[in-house]
Amino acid sequence: MTDSTSSQTLKNLEERVKTEALSSRFLDFYISLLKIQADIEDTIVVSEPELGKKTIFSRMANGKQLLRFSHLASHLPQMQGFFEKVVKVFAGYPDLFGDMPESLLAKPKLDKQAVKAWFNNESLPAAGDVNPALLDALIQQTLRPFLLKYSGVLMERVDQKIWRRGFCPICGGKPDIASLEKDVGERWLMCSRCDAHWRFQRLECPFCGNQDATLMPYFSDEKEAYRLYVCDNCHTYIKAVDLRSAAADTHLPLERLLTLDMDRQGQEKGYRPGSA
Repeated sequence: MTDSTSSQTLKNLEERVKTEALSSRFLDFYISLLKIQADIEDTIVVSEPELGKKTIFSRMANGKQLLRFSHLASHLPQMQGFFEKVVKVFAGYPDLFGDMPESLLAKPKLDKQAVKAWFNNESLPAAGDVNPALLDALIQQTLRPFLLKYSGVLMERVDQKIWRRGFCPICGGKPDIASLEKDVGERWLMCSRCDAHWRFQRLECPFCGNQDATLMPYFSDEKEAYRLYVCDNCHTYIKAVDLRSAAADTHLPLERLLTLDMDRQGQEKGYRPGSA
């Protein structure tokens, strides 16, 4: 394996599992998933979309993401083969996700329209006996290695001075975790789909735009290395890692997994993940 994003996350997770003696069915599932994602990520070949400086500036200024579905369409045959592998991994953990529908087990088919709808943040078309939430998860984990590849190519093209929006400048996904940088504590958001990162205002909800500080409390651990920012306007939350207090080897893509207890706490308090 090369030093792909998925392989980095896998390596960090396996080290944490070993040194901290972590054990759970979900971690086993996630390691199995990361292994196949790392394998395929090494084989994906992407061409940088032809975006001139004027086009990029125009798209950034007008709040339009750089990646479009047409860029992904050429990868659909490879995605189909990978979708079958993702379905098999999920099917191996019925205690976590329930029994896989027979239609998916017999002939797992990645529908182009479903992929397009998912990418465009639209409702997925009906898929027979397949639960929409399960289909959403399967599509996300299938597309993830492809989106990571494009994010790696396009991230340096993002003008951080003009993009301060609550969705990803690369693929249009919503953030699911944030970080406060070491120097001045500036807040950065990370995309739940492609791991792209971008600057964002400290006192603004990325999901509804609320800027009333009294409606945006946060909860933290004793060291304030981990924070749960909530919004009482739209009743969402986003997790954050304060890199000024967190461990030096913090790997943000992995933190979204290792902080699942924060998700539980947020939902018990009546909030939902803003990235859902």
